[in-house]
Amino acid sequence: MNAAAPSRRVDGILFDKDGTLFDFHATWSVWAYGVIRDLAAGDTALMDRLAAAADYDLARRRFRPGSPIIAGTNREAAECLARALPRRAVEEIEVYLMHSAARAPLAPAVPLAPFLDGLALTGLRLGVMTNDTEHGARAHLGAAGVIEHFHFIAGFDSGHGQKPSPAPLLAFATAMALDPARIAMVGDSTHDLMAGRAAGMQTIGVLTGPAQEAELAPLADAVLPDIGHIPGWLAG
Repeated sequence: MNAAAPSRRVDGILFDKDGTLFDFHATWSVWAYGVIRDLAAGDTALMDRLAAAADYDLARRRFRPGSPIIAGTNREAAECLARALPRRAVEEIEVYLMHSAARAPLAPAVPLAPFLDGLALTGLRLGVMTNDTEHGARAHLGAAGVIEHFHFIAGFDSGHGQKPSPAPLLAFATAMALDPARIAMVGDSTHDLMAGRAAGMQTIGVLTGPAQEAELAPLADAVLPDIGHIPGWLAG
């Protein structure tokens, strides 16, 4: 493990993707409406059933806070939607979601390139761990023009497990040869922060996802409006 650097709080930052690097509703609630519309193929009753299965508000075109899809994996999202599509295999829906999600309309939480450039100048090791697929993560980071900023990218299917397990977070620590206590896990959900706490990492909650501050605060060392406030937290 690397020696601790007393001049800064952490030596590495591991980001969640959806709701953290990218604003959740501006990206995924918009995407989900298109998915529901496409899968229903013009059948309004089926749209209602799909929305109910996903706990998605069709009138407001956004996920409800309790939706199982918010923090779930691509497979879990497919299983959820399959309840309203009994004639379609879960595997078929899963593949459709993977390719559709890779083309989702991205809405970065902050201008990502300058933000990440600033972190890179401090020598921090940066990673992404998402419950999306690794394929989706790489597609989104590539489309945003920031994939080269990250030293580690993992999805639920990368072989390390999925959040809230600490295992994929510890895989980042091992790959970077860092003490977990010198890493900050940044995320918008309790899954992210639970995983961070279990891994022995520092935890930062951000409010660019569906969760409210009251939900995140008990699991977070800090709750910030968005990732753009991290440099101030580091300096403090």
